[in-house]
Amino acid sequence: MPETPARPPRPEWFLNRELSWLAFNRRVLEEAQDAGNPLLERVKFLAIVDSNLSEFFEIRVAGLKQQAEAGLTAREPDGMTAIEALAAIDRVAREQVRDLYACWNDALRPALEKEGVVFPHPERLPADQQVWLRNYFQREIFPVLTPIALDPAHPFPFVANGSLNIAALLDTDDPEEPVRLAVVQVPRVMARVFRVPGGEEGRRTYVFLADVIRWQLAELFVGATILDHTAFRVTRNSNLYVDEEEVENLLDAIEQQLRRRRRGDPVRLEVRIPVGERLRQELLEVLDLETRDLYECDGPVNISRLSQLVEIESDARLQAPRFVAPIHAALREPTKLFQTIRAGDVLLHHPFDSFDSVVDFLEQAARDPRVLAIKQTLYRTSEDSPVARALLEAAERGKQVTALVEIKARFDEEKNIRWARRMEEAGVQIVYGLVGLKTHCKLMLVVRRDEDGIRRYAHIGTGNYNHATARHYTDFGLFTADPEVTTEVASVFNLLTSLSSRERWNHLMVAPFGLRTGLLERIRREAENARAGRPASIVAKLNAIQDEASACARSWTASSSTRAWCASRTRVAPRSGSAAPTGCRATCAAASR
Repeated sequence: MPETPARPPRPEWFLNRELSWLAFNRRVLEEAQDAGNPLLERVKFLAIVDSNLSEFFEIRVAGLKQQAEAGLTAREPDGMTAIEALAAIDRVAREQVRDLYACWNDALRPALEKEGVVFPHPERLPADQQVWLRNYFQREIFPVLTPIALDPAHPFPFVANGSLNIAALLDTDDPEEPVRLAVVQVPRVMARVFRVPGGEEGRRTYVFLADVIRWQLAELFVGATILDHTAFRVTRNSNLYVDEEEVENLLDAIEQQLRRRRRGDPVRLEVRIPVGERLRQELLEVLDLETRDLYECDGPVNISRLSQLVEIESDARLQAPRFVAPIHAALREPTKLFQTIRAGDVLLHHPFDSFDSVVDFLEQAARDPRVLAIKQTLYRTSEDSPVARALLEAAERGKQVTALVEIKARFDEEKNIRWARRMEEAGVQIVYGLVGLKTHCKLMLVVRRDEDGIRRYAHIGTGNYNHATARHYTDFGLFTADPEVTTEVASVFNLLTSLSSRERWNHLMVAPFGLRTGLLERIRREAENARAGRPASIVAKLNAIQDEASACARSWTASSSTRAWCASRTRVAPRSGSAAPTGCRATCAAASR
């Protein structure tokens, strides 16, 4: 029977990418709304929702706005143009913001008050606490503030992306002086939530820094009548724009773009209600935004800073039980890690298995006199990265150390660049990713002189070699000394660093060469099994996987913009036991454009 021709894709088969992301953020919000979760965990989830929305506007909404302003009318696979997508996003995002503040005002704040954690406005504090707060304002806050009233000599100050500010309308009672707009920038260096001592026994009083400044605005504008005031925040376009094919030095180009990020075009204005129409319009005008770009906050602007409450509120009854990930049973003797891995593969499932095993292995490799070389990819580092520190130590001990640092990892570019420069100064050979693509592979390769000769040891993971996020995100990591697999890992490193010719991999699927075809072959196989009545299933956890079919992806010599890929190995293994089975060598990889 001839094969039925494939039907052309239809828009109803696809979800809009941005609306799908907002649906994900809705699920985070539902965790904050869930009364079954510990109270401070719910506060933390609420803060994450707000932080996620800010990044969403900085990147995705900003990109769509640019497409719409450029007059692009192309339709995505879901059938939407940029203008239609923006309209749909606006409806969903506004509903999400309303629900976010309803969760705070109607659920979390009352629940906290029942537990003795209160958030009164400063003007509603008892007299003794108001005295303390006024003195604190005069001593700690007032000296740091710079009030600016706009006139021809004092233009509207630059408002950095995500910064918190206070806006006010001033009347000087001088008939020749018009009503003036004034701005006070809230210092980033100061805590946005802090505790006021005193008050009723068993009650802990917290205030928001912005509320305190608004309460004391008259101290900043002596002699003027404050007609209206509000807290506001501006979200700016944070996309980096680098023509990688044209720049001579990618690192310098990225650093220049990072300096411009805070000065990107405004895409959203948030204001705290109630606020008068005149003040709204003044802010929209000076920021060159339209009414559709204005979002009203029925509570503290930048509610993501409630995460500070989670850090300072010590009542264990309100917190989630602390989970301490155990060391994998096979890796509990840190001095025998190489022996254990050589004896058989070990599969880790984070955060249920401690990430300390990965750090221990790298630190042991750095100090082991038998280790000759270490190769490592770094996508998202932390400020105090033990992985980067171990690489520094290895280089200082004279080992050959190579690190591929992805400097296009969004919002982690600056941290990555700082670590790259430190490592380079210590003698680590640094490669800054690849032109045209992001390198998403999570690979570590250690070359060691064992008793019977040179042997490679590899760690292949789905995480970011970030010890902080490894405590929260679910990821797999595989330790292996299998000669066939480690040889292929070594070939991937050689390709990443030298742009050498493409090779054939039997155990790794490497984009842009074999990932797409490998996944499609496996999907077809399971479909055939299902049609034949045999057991069939597909279990996949994907995060923005992208491997576009093109002639360039099939030709290594076509263009430097195709010379990137990444590999992350997955295996099927029982949850219990010390080692993964030797079968199932399939590994999948993704390169994200």
